[in-house]
Amino acid sequence: MNKTDLIAKIAEGAGLSKVDSKKALDATLEAIKGALKKDDKVQLIGFGTFFVKKQPARKGVNPATKEKIKIAAKKVAKFKPGAELAEAVKK
Repeated sequence: MNKTDLIAKIAEGAGLSKVDSKKALDATLEAIKGALKKDDKVQLIGFGTFFVKKQPARKGVNPATKEKIKIAAKKVAKFKPGAELAEAVKK
């Protein structure tokens, strides 16, 4: 499913136009992105939690040259599914 398909499903399920559904989805995604930028977590009970994980700097190897390199620390967005979502996917 891509974004267009999701917008169509939202419009159908909520009885909204596709334009309004797109605005709602875009606003939701922007709110989640904004919270993650501030290192906040977004917890949707029953669905899951979006959060930021900090990965420390580490040493690595360039596979082409076999040269040792330093990999910088970074933050990555993560998602942990909630119990209801995990159970729904099992079935």
